[in-house]
Amino acid sequence: MTDNDHAVRDDHAVRDDHAVRYEAFFSLHHNLPRQSPGSDATTRQLLALTGPLPHRPRVLDLGCGPGRAALLLAAEAGAEVTAVDTHQPFLDELRVAAEARGLGDRIRTVRADMGKLSGPGTPDLPDGSFDLVWAEGSAYIIGFDTALRDWRRLLAPGGSLVVSHCVWTTDEPSDEARAFWDQDGPMLPVAAQTAAAVAAGYHVLGVRVQPESDWDEYYVPLARHVEAADPSAPGMAWALASTRAELAMRRDHGKEYGYASYALRPADPRWTTRPETAADIEAVHTVNAAAFPTPDEAGLVDALRADPSAWLPGLSYVAQDGPDGDIAAYALLTRCRVGDAPALALAPVATVPDRQREGAGQAVVRAVLDAARLRGERLVLVLGHPGYYPRFGFVPASRYGIRPGFDVPDEAMMALVLDDSMPVPQGMIQYPAAFGV
Repeated sequence: MTDNDHAVRDDHAVRDDHAVRYEAFFSLHHNLPRQSPGSDATTRQLLALTGPLPHRPRVLDLGCGPGRAALLLAAEAGAEVTAVDTHQPFLDELRVAAEARGLGDRIRTVRADMGKLSGPGTPDLPDGSFDLVWAEGSAYIIGFDTALRDWRRLLAPGGSLVVSHCVWTTDEPSDEARAFWDQDGPMLPVAAQTAAAVAAGYHVLGVRVQPESDWDEYYVPLARHVEAADPSAPGMAWALASTRAELAMRRDHGKEYGYASYALRPADPRWTTRPETAADIEAVHTVNAAAFPTPDEAGLVDALRADPSAWLPGLSYVAQDGPDGDIAAYALLTRCRVGDAPALALAPVATVPDRQREGAGQAVVRAVLDAARLRGERLVLVLGHPGYYPRFGFVPASRYGIRPGFDVPDEAMMALVLDDSMPVPQGMIQYPAAFGV
């Protein structure tokens, strides 16, 4: 017997052992309500962040498991869902549940590897074929950056990607937590992962760190399965040990990490957005003067730029027609306050008349909101058209107990919470002096 014969036998043994462990792991997870931290409430919140969807939206649920999210999306969003997973028993569970709920015609199951969705032998998923790509608790398998890169092609124009990933929730994780979670590469905090999404060419529609109750929905039933499992079954000793280690990590270090969910949309490729430079000041004035019937807004920008208590470098944004094109749209965020708490005022937003209704205004607003989110800002206020700004996530400010110091229709004074990890401040809005209110 040659050394190579031994190597072949050893290779077969490794693969056989892996297969046994795989089956043991999944047998431990069969008939769980979900395969990662989550809840129907979180799924609904994330769905709301994506904004209005087309009639019967086309949804791709990647790493769907037994399909808890797929069932909700089909039932409540009226979606036609393509549910993808490598584990056929999960797909069988989903198929039975869909038929039982009268959703059999809305959900198509596909056995495939979500990391291999193109090329020979892969499912037929053409570019631009989905309004929403959904991946709750599964992107870690291929990595957050890879998911954002590879799944973008699947989105139709205006489509959104919802993806969740484990994150640090403390600035100083313990050595034990790092050793456990960094085995497959360093885990990031929410801010760094959000920045990675923006750097990958996405706008951030919203971020939610999932509550502890979402972990309970996953871990409490899983712990029951662990207690009931037969440790003598092939591969089960390994599956039980690894699962108990994960449960113990959550028990002992759960305040150090969590699951964050991101609602993302690819940036409009027609427009280049960036912070203004000194060379843009004259063009910015021209855009604002052209976009409004009076020169007041152009003068407002100049006055705000001269006020160091209001002006925030990096939050004055332009959109231009390509990297070397003319500036077509503008958006500005300046410092205001709600009571004693810092906030941002979005004003003005301007698009030159001959480029309106082409997406430049939306592109520059989304870009400046991304910049604010990456700075760690928590709250943005806008006085504007109630038919326009809700597409960015704005809602009436009165819902949060926020009010202006002047009379205005309730629906026109709006707020966008960028970070809901702390209570939203309440009280009267205090604008910079240049606003004259």
